[in-house]
Amino acid sequence: MSERLCPRDEADVVEAVRWAVSNARTLDVAGSGSKARLGRPLQTDATLELKGLSGVTLYEPEELVLSARAGTPVAEIEALVAASRQMLAFEPMDFGPLLGVAPGGGTLGGLIACNLAGPRRPSAGAARDHALGIRAVSGRAEAFKAGGRVVKNVTGYDLPRGLSGSYGTLAAFTELTIKVLPRPETVETLLVLGLDDAAASAVMSAAVGSYYDVSGAAHLPAEVAATIPAIAGAGAAVTALRLEGVQPSILHRRGKLEAMLRAHGTLSFLDADASRDFWQAVRDVTPFALPEGGDGETAKVVWRVSVAPMAGPHVGAALREIGARCLYDWAGGLVWIEMPGTEPHSARVRAAVAGAGGGHATLIRASAAARAAEEVFQPLDPITGALIARMKNGFDPGRVLSPGRMYAGV
Repeated sequence: MSERLCPRDEADVVEAVRWAVSNARTLDVAGSGSKARLGRPLQTDATLELKGLSGVTLYEPEELVLSARAGTPVAEIEALVAASRQMLAFEPMDFGPLLGVAPGGGTLGGLIACNLAGPRRPSAGAARDHALGIRAVSGRAEAFKAGGRVVKNVTGYDLPRGLSGSYGTLAAFTELTIKVLPRPETVETLLVLGLDDAAASAVMSAAVGSYYDVSGAAHLPAEVAATIPAIAGAGAAVTALRLEGVQPSILHRRGKLEAMLRAHGTLSFLDADASRDFWQAVRDVTPFALPEGGDGETAKVVWRVSVAPMAGPHVGAALREIGARCLYDWAGGLVWIEMPGTEPHSARVRAAVAGAGGGHATLIRASAAARAAEEVFQPLDPITGALIARMKNGFDPGRVLSPGRMYAGV
């Protein structure tokens, strides 16, 4: 087992990275460890465990801004802003259920490092779109800050966005500032029952392209829908359209959508409580979840595929031929795929994505051996690969921070 380094503040992080640089050691940058099974498996000399850097340092509800140390639990932040009727609008997923670890364990640093987003992603953006400022330590053992506490504060490179999604390979976050937004007063979900994947894609596209402000659009084939309590009684495939806001507005928009979609299938709806439960299940992909403490080495493989929304059913059709199960989010643009066993079938997945017009396929859950042998993230074209290598050389020339977690040699 590698050594654990547990810094208490940013100065400790600088010292830990300086020690690693001076001694040619490597560090696995981690928060609570809730996403340790994401990415390529690491063999590092020590784990830089940042969960001790915890606590909200600034929250100004009237300014829609919050700052917190990187190890602050996301659950703590969400509870704090909910008390002021606000939210993290990008709706970050909790990887706990999917990876077989306790839910609610993710940290703010991990959220931004992995650029997480849930069903509201098409309308609200991803985590990087809400990152205003950062404090971090590079692989050169240099503390730096970028951005600030307002939206229009960038001159030159937008490092808060640029470092989002880097999985700890470029810098170790120590503090982050993010936007928060008002929480909708209530929510309802219109359901269209019995559609096949292609018909559901057309319905979702029409709904999100309408004037009726649909904030979430997902499709669950019958065998997947049956695993979510809020819709298990439907007995059919479920296409779900979320409406948020004040109740009179929701009623008006729901009526318009019902008139528009009535010819496509049987209609139903979920009230506020059932809607929240349902969209949390979609966000966290609970139909493909592992029991807490489940063995990720022997679990069925799960892929996350991002394509053009109308192309989602083409990917699903190609993989359902071998027994895969699919869940469609983002109006069909995000396809979660559970393979029938422990074999990733990488060539088939990437061929399906290419055949659908291109996109990105990420191997989310697989054994360590599979994640070491396969390209976990979308293979890089030469230009993007060269750009990423230059960023790594700039921030971490000694390959100290989480080396190889995303791409071999980087």
